[in-house]
Amino acid sequence: MQLSKTEEELMNYLWKLEKAFMKDLLEAYPEPKPASTTVATLLKRMTDKGFIDYNLYGNSREYYPLVKKKDYFSKHVNGLIKTFFNDSASQFASFFTKETNLTKEELEDLKTLIDKELKNK
Repeated sequence: MQLSKTEEELMNYLWKLEKAFMKDLLEAYPEPKPASTTVATLLKRMTDKGFIDYNLYGNSREYYPLVKKKDYFSKHVNGLIKTFFNDSASQFASFFTKETNLTKEELEDLKTLIDKELKNK
């Protein structure tokens, strides 16, 4: 299952905060802040999807993520590679390096990362 764009934005705040009450999440948003009812609806959807849960303290809910950011985006990127690049990491890498206007230094950093991974295989 996947998060919508607005759910992903809220999830990013929750990943950053690790645990948060509604007021904390609202404070994390830049101006203009969404309505508390909008955030409550998003939290309900994300709970129903199994991405977050909460602890109840009286009438207050402290939300926390059930899915790690790295795991979510790893699955998301792998899905993109499978869907748009014929399940070919090489095609994805070619597209990524050509279409993102990376600097020479950024490309060197990527090469270093790849070389390091090759040594570990």
